[in-house]
Amino acid sequence: MSPEQVAAFRLRRHRLIERAPAGSVVPVVGEMGGAQAQVLGAARSSLWARVEALEATDVDRALWEDRHLVRAWCMRRTLYLVPAADVAVYVRGTARRAEKEVRWVRNRGIPGRAIGDWIDGLLGALDEPLTRSEIAERLGPALGVRIRWAVGGGGWGSRRKIPWLGSGRSSLPVAYLMHLAGARGVLCSGPNRGSEATFVRADAWIPGWRDRSVDDAELELLRTYLRAFGPATPGDFVAWTRILMFEARTTWERLGSELAEVEVDGRVAWVLRTDLRDLEREDAGELPVRLLPFFDSFLLGHLDRGHLLPPANVRDVYRNQGWVAPVVLVEGRVAGVWSASPAGRRLGVDVDLFGPTSRRLEAAIRREAEDLARFLGCGAAAVRIRSRRTRAPVSA
Repeated sequence: MSPEQVAAFRLRRHRLIERAPAGSVVPVVGEMGGAQAQVLGAARSSLWARVEALEATDVDRALWEDRHLVRAWCMRRTLYLVPAADVAVYVRGTARRAEKEVRWVRNRGIPGRAIGDWIDGLLGALDEPLTRSEIAERLGPALGVRIRWAVGGGGWGSRRKIPWLGSGRSSLPVAYLMHLAGARGVLCSGPNRGSEATFVRADAWIPGWRDRSVDDAELELLRTYLRAFGPATPGDFVAWTRILMFEARTTWERLGSELAEVEVDGRVAWVLRTDLRDLEREDAGELPVRLLPFFDSFLLGHLDRGHLLPPANVRDVYRNQGWVAPVVLVEGRVAGVWSASPAGRRLGVDVDLFGPTSRRLEAAIRREAEDLARFLGCGAAAVRIRSRRTRAPVSA
């Protein structure tokens, strides 16, 4: 297979060649293998890049009213938006990673029985959406453990005081305990209560909840991954999920006859056999320009990123502490980065291209920026484009 065929196949599966019809937000989330939602606004914008005429309220309605989407910890133990009907696939399919973290905590001095009791107590309490502080208030008396409030453990350098559960000289933040609970149960986000997030058990939140066994979920998660990111290797699957390599290889082997081996630029990779014909026939023609937001899932599916951008620009996109910058996608490759900030009724969009610009490229970027402004509730976009090759900004 040629690199061009592979690029077009992945772009089409991610709805980055033609946007999906309006109203298809839930199936699109499934097709792309989930939208990373550590920052919920970034997940909304990922879907804007893929669904025609999307409104931010469409995503929120699917999350909090219809409950057809859920926000849950799954791949890499980060928060993703996934279809509610498949959340057990994403959580159970990565549960061995959470189990590994349970073992790590035991080695840090908290007895294994205590960890099990805490997880069971947490799962039992979350039959309705609760904030972290409400969880602590319930678990402390029920389990006979002390609660302390301390800075740290809130993620990404947060300086807010958060609740910790204590056992002897050791303690855990409630937020981390919820990560560990992913080894035994399925949790998801509930609607915010003011500025505080809430969390709830999936079976208590999702209408028609259906659980999956870990073994079954692992196979279905690999199928989901390959539909969106194939051709790929076990190493790519590890990069996407952060499960152990031997676990990835075991699941790969179990899928067996469902896989087809292909060669791309001298490298061997695999696709689902049912997708082989689509890959062979792929011919995207001219590819559109897309503005992808922070942490877009398209940028997170492979270990080697050479198909996306040259080594000289990797740090422009993949930054410290796990941050992935918003990118300009041109012909399926990252051609630059961008940022946006509202200014009154206008959205200021600054674009930094890695290479030369052209009138055609600038016009395509402006069209995308104007629609992003609509999506974000701004009247218009004020776009400034800078090319590193020319060092000359072009404003509009």
